[in-house]
Amino acid sequence: MKYKNIVFDMGNVLVKYDSDAAARQFTDDKKIIREVGLIVFKSIEWEMLDGGLITEEKALKKMLSRFETEEAREIGRKSFETWDKVCMTPNEEMGEVVQQLKDKGYNVYILSNASVRLPKMYKEVVPKADLFDGVFYSAPEKLLKPQKEIYNRFYEKFNLDPSTCLFIDDLEDNINASKETGMDGYCFADGDVNRLKEFLGL
Repeated sequence: MKYKNIVFDMGNVLVKYDSDAAARQFTDDKKIIREVGLIVFKSIEWEMLDGGLITEEKALKKMLSRFETEEAREIGRKSFETWDKVCMTPNEEMGEVVQQLKDKGYNVYILSNASVRLPKMYKEVVPKADLFDGVFYSAPEKLLKPQKEIYNRFYEKFNLDPSTCLFIDDLEDNINASKETGMDGYCFADGDVNRLKEFLGL
């Protein structure tokens, strides 16, 4: 390959992500699980948390105000407080990919939208976390994919030439944005690790 640096998104790439797992800890009521998913994990506040634009306290207060019942509100609160413990699990197959890339001499990086909790605990869920040459999360930078600025900030931070990088993400919009800044991309939306390994020459 012409690339020297392989850059990974985290959610649904390096880790398997299931937001409903947070509410399932506390209820099997599908209506409440769906409500928590919409009000917490698909909210504008959630996106603002990834962008470092709001505190967790303010975000939670706004989220909780939209629940219809006290039961759902309490489950929403507990889901928000514990999501990072249950919603993400390591994708061990991708850990093998990271190991093989390092064995072949590539540099590997993480570039991911993530709130302020992730820099503190990502090693608990990212497979082969200690092998990464650099980790770049959105909230501390107050930027979000697919903003072009986040890619440029990433290149600057690690002194990378984008033409030597390949970005692996599960969202086509993020791949398109990376290409506009000079970094090739591979869309991992299908989750097919074998196809990815073939593409990478592994």
